[in-house]
Amino acid sequence: MEKMSISYSLINAKLSKNVAQLREQINDVSSEAVTGKRADLSKFLSGRIGEAMLSQKALEDIQVDRGALQLRDARIDIAQRSLQSAQEGAEGLPARMLAALGVDNKSDIKIIGRDAVSALEKLFSSLNNRHGQRFLFAGDATSTQPFEDPSQLISDVRQMAVTATDAADLQTQLDTYFNTPTGGWQANIYQGSASITDPDAVNGIDPAITELVRGLAVMAVAGDDAPPALLTQDNASLRIAADTVASGQINMIQLRSKLGVIQERLTEGLDALNSEELILTEAFTNMTMRDQYEAATILKELENNLEASYMLTARLSGLSLLNYLK
Repeated sequence: MEKMSISYSLINAKLSKNVAQLREQINDVSSEAVTGKRADLSKFLSGRIGEAMLSQKALEDIQVDRGALQLRDARIDIAQRSLQSAQEGAEGLPARMLAALGVDNKSDIKIIGRDAVSALEKLFSSLNNRHGQRFLFAGDATSTQPFEDPSQLISDVRQMAVTATDAADLQTQLDTYFNTPTGGWQANIYQGSASITDPDAVNGIDPAITELVRGLAVMAVAGDDAPPALLTQDNASLRIAADTVASGQINMIQLRSKLGVIQERLTEGLDALNSEELILTEAFTNMTMRDQYEAATILKELENNLEASYMLTARLSGLSLLNYLK
């Protein structure tokens, strides 16, 4: 009786172990049948696991590189839209001002001057645009808003127009104000950094932007209720301002074109990454894939084996009890 009890115990233990192994296999094969991927790559690939890991690492690197390119592209896209808005805000003003000056229409000149104020406000607002928490036109000072409203700028230019002896003197003062690091434009109006570490970035004192702002500021002063005598008695300063705005718009187009070239390169880079990812994904899939039909067939066999093991265990348990009762 004791020998039979030990024998049944050994058989039951072996069956229990077999059932546990079958359950584990069923879990793995069931996953493979659903996902089409090997449940245990290390075991399946054996000596080729290093190759698979390198392929997977390459795919992960592509995701990182794609994220970096997409981030750059998003920033440039916002910068492009901002510059376009600033440029379009001044659309038509040079031609309108020259036409009004041609017939010395003081009323139209004042209206155009006030439109120039609106164009400056739109320009400053556009150049304060951000990507996340990063101000795009603040140079390296990305956490600093580059501009307030243009009222101080217009006030400064008005004072120059009041003190200037003639059109040439006004241009000299404007050169100092806008084009030198210690001039009011760079030292007081622009709050960002003159330095730019990001090769894709444009700061708010870029020459194209500065030129457009300069022309608009002089035209804006002409919209005052009591504009300086220089701007009412001598049309030369306003003609120069109109020409400066027109030139600034052309240079803004060129600036945007440079950014467009960068965007085109980024698009090409993303396309290249997509192609590389497609090739690597196919190679990795072929290396690690599991035939789902085959896995489903094996799963059915394992389930049958498990069912048979359960039935055998039940029968042995019944025999064991019967022998014990005898």
